[in-house]
Amino acid sequence: MNREFAGNAVLIVVLNLVVKSFYLFGIDRTVQNLLPEGEYGLYFTLFNFAFIFQIISDFGLQNFNARNLSQSRHLLQKYFPHLLTIKLLLGGVFTVVTVVLGYFWGFQSPAVWTLLLAICVNQFLQTLVLFLRSNLAGLGLYRLDSWASVLDKSLLVVIAGVLLWGGSWQAHFTIFWFVLAQTAAYLITIILLLSYLYPRLGQLRLRWRKAQVQSLLRQSAPYALVVFLMTAYTRLDAIMIEKMLPNGAIEADRYASAFRLLDASNIAGYLLAGLLLPMFARQLKTGVNIVPLTRLAISTMWTGAFSLAISVIWFATPIMTSLYTNGDSYSGQILQWLMLTFIPMSGGYVYGTLLTANASLRPMNWVFVAGIMINVLLNLWLIPRYGALGAAQATFVTQTLTFIAQLALAKHLLQLPMALDLLFRLVFLGLLLCGLGYYFSNHLLSVPLFVKFSACICAGILGAFALRLLDVKSWWSWLRPS
Repeated sequence: MNREFAGNAVLIVVLNLVVKSFYLFGIDRTVQNLLPEGEYGLYFTLFNFAFIFQIISDFGLQNFNARNLSQSRHLLQKYFPHLLTIKLLLGGVFTVVTVVLGYFWGFQSPAVWTLLLAICVNQFLQTLVLFLRSNLAGLGLYRLDSWASVLDKSLLVVIAGVLLWGGSWQAHFTIFWFVLAQTAAYLITIILLLSYLYPRLGQLRLRWRKAQVQSLLRQSAPYALVVFLMTAYTRLDAIMIEKMLPNGAIEADRYASAFRLLDASNIAGYLLAGLLLPMFARQLKTGVNIVPLTRLAISTMWTGAFSLAISVIWFATPIMTSLYTNGDSYSGQILQWLMLTFIPMSGGYVYGTLLTANASLRPMNWVFVAGIMINVLLNLWLIPRYGALGAAQATFVTQTLTFIAQLALAKHLLQLPMALDLLFRLVFLGLLLCGLGYYFSNHLLSVPLFVKFSACICAGILGAFALRLLDVKSWWSWLRPS
């Protein structure tokens, strides 16, 4: 299983870093820079508002399907028609609920309300893509799932790229064009995934058996609650910024520009978590020792997180000014706090996924309920005083506390051993990177930013191998052909 994780981890991370990073910084960033200040901030607010309720359209079906199908792969033909029926119905409920709540929240102008409706449709299509991919992961088709993970964004890069750079269209580009480009990319992806799965389904048709549907909803409901609670405390910030501040759309715009780098950083963690879920579930089902895979996952995850986060923190302001027309030291400070958040978030991808695979959902839900309460209270206190910077600080505190709680739960429920040697090596790596970052940023003033930033990250990776956080022999034994 370690070989399987290592090989597919490299593939999925490389693919997504290339494609999704180009999308975020080539397409998404260009859209923000092209539009008037505050317009992308409004889109970002609406996107996060809809994202909170997106769980209605998923209802935990993705995690439930990946976990159960990986343990009993013969159930594909039995479950798929019912799950697809539920998925389509829930998508309609999600759209109606979100646009109605959005109207009462204050998104009442026709243009804003229409934009929210279009965003809802896209988010439903995105969850449908993830549901179809969960069937690939559940069937053990990890390599194919890795390729499928970049399909929608690859299509979006092509479609939006034509609109942005394909002639005179750029002068007339609007945020609504961007949303419609996403719709087209998701629809094409869904058609291609359904075409691949069709021969394995026997006969693809929608089925509605009340008893079966109720049973599936009851089983997936705990997963839905976990995802909803996780989403709520990570997406409330932008909504509260826009609502609480007189210049809320502009502050949300600044927050969005820094959040994009956190979003890009999370690509690897999110994808590796999706890869880990069926693997953890299968190991727990068969009684295989989960410690080696857990240790491999957390050391890999944190090597990247420490190296990237600390490197970005030292060069935050020049990064923001080079990326955005409105970048400044204020947005650099927001980025510093958000990148600090990346470290506990990446740890949560491992231990939260392990707890999900173990079906330890009730205690996880209590952790996330507490996280939401802490996040709301901190935002109410910090946003009026510090604006978007206060929201970033609230995010860091919330993510750190929830990660500590997940780690403690995993150790208690699964009897995981203490790994003090791993902790000490990580602390040493962090100190090494802080020292290098200080030297590079304060003494090598004539060296280009890209060179210093890249050198800092490379030093982190090399330091991880030197400290045996990443073991060359083990990775080679897992990656080389059998």
